[in-house]
Amino acid sequence: MNANDCLLISGPKIYAENGVVENAALLIEAGVIHRIDSQAAFRDVLANEVLTFPDSYHLIPGFIDMHTHGVNGHDVMDATEDALAGISKALAAEGTTGFLATTMTASIEKIESALVAVRDFMQQKNPGAEVLGVHLEGPFLAPSKMGAQPGDKIIPPNVALLEHWQAISDNSIRLVTLAPEQPNCAELIVYLKQHKIIASLGHTNATYDEAVHAIDLGCTHATHLFNAMRAVHHREPGVVTAALLSDDVLVELVLDGFHLHPAIVQLVLKAKGPERIVLITDAIRAKCLSDGCYELGGQDVHVKNGEAKLADGTIAGSVLKMASAVSNMLRFTGCELEVAVRMASATPAKALGLFDRKGSIALGKDADLVVLDDQLNVVLTVCGGRVVVGGC
Repeated sequence: MNANDCLLISGPKIYAENGVVENAALLIEAGVIHRIDSQAAFRDVLANEVLTFPDSYHLIPGFIDMHTHGVNGHDVMDATEDALAGISKALAAEGTTGFLATTMTASIEKIESALVAVRDFMQQKNPGAEVLGVHLEGPFLAPSKMGAQPGDKIIPPNVALLEHWQAISDNSIRLVTLAPEQPNCAELIVYLKQHKIIASLGHTNATYDEAVHAIDLGCTHATHLFNAMRAVHHREPGVVTAALLSDDVLVELVLDGFHLHPAIVQLVLKAKGPERIVLITDAIRAKCLSDGCYELGGQDVHVKNGEAKLADGTIAGSVLKMASAVSNMLRFTGCELEVAVRMASATPAKALGLFDRKGSIALGKDADLVVLDDQLNVVLTVCGGRVVVGGC
C-alpha cells in the first residue's frame, strides 16, 4: 500500500460508532477513516506516520461545540481572519474538531462584519477545528433575560434582516437563539424551519404555553438550558419544562460546575437522555488565559478561579474546555465515557445534519479524532486527517 497521506493510530480503545474496539488500530487515508482492524492486521501496512498509544488510552470522535464565542484572546466578534484562525487552532488543541462561530448581541454593523469574516474564513482551509457555520446568539432576545448580552442592542425579531444576514453570510447561519415571546417571533421561527436553520429557545422569559407554541412552530433547541431563561415554578412551568418534556428539543448544557448544579445535570440526563443533550462551552476569549479582566460584547468580564462574571455577578460565558465538559458529565452523573462523548460529538453532528460524515468513528467519515489518556486529558487531535498541534 502506498504510504502517501496515510496515518495509522494504534493501541488505544477505539470508540467506534458500533461499539468499543480494543487491541485495534485505525487507518486514515486522504483525510477519512479508511479501516479499523486488529493491530496485527496492520503489520504489513505502510503509512507515512504511525502513532502508537497505551491500551489504557481512548480514541474518540472529535468534539463539536455548537456554542463558543472565543478562546486564547480571540473572539468571533473581532471579525478578523486572525481571530478566527486563532480560535480554530486553539479549539483543535483541546479536542474540538468542529464548531459554530457564535456571535453576540451587538449593532447591526458589527454583527454583519462578523458574518462576513466567518463567511470568508470558511472558504479557506482551516488551520485547525472546522468552522461549521454561525450560531447567531442575539439580537432577538428578551431584555429581561439578557444575561451577559448587551441589553441596549437587543431588537425585535425581524425576518427580512435575518434573510439579509443569511445572504451576506453565504447561508452560513446554522442556529439562531431567540426569545419566542418577542413580537413577530412566530414568523421568524417559521422562516428558520423552512430554511433548515435551527431555532433555539434562549435568553427568554417565555411562559410554558409560549414555549410550547414555539416548539410546535419549529423550535428544536434550547440555548444553555436553565441559564438566562424563566425559572421552573410549580404553577408556571416555564420554558425549561417545555424543553425538557419535548422529544423534539435538544438542550445545551454548560458543565463547568458554575452554570449548573450536578443534581440538575443528573435530572436533565434522566429526562432527555444522551441523544437530546448537547455539551457546549459557551467559552469566551479568556479561555486558556490567566485570571483577569477581559472584554465580552463591550463589557468587562472578570475571571477568577475559572469562573467568568460581569461586575454585577452575572455569569458571562465560561473558560470551559470540551474535554472537561465530558469529564464533568462522568463526574456529575456517573455515566459511561461513551455516553458522555456522544453528547459532545454525535448529538451535535446529528443536529447540524452532518452525521453522515462527522460525529462518530466509522468507515468513510471525516478523520476528526481525539486521543484521550487514562485521565481523560487530550493527548492528540486529528482534524480531517491532519494532526494538529499548538493552541492552549
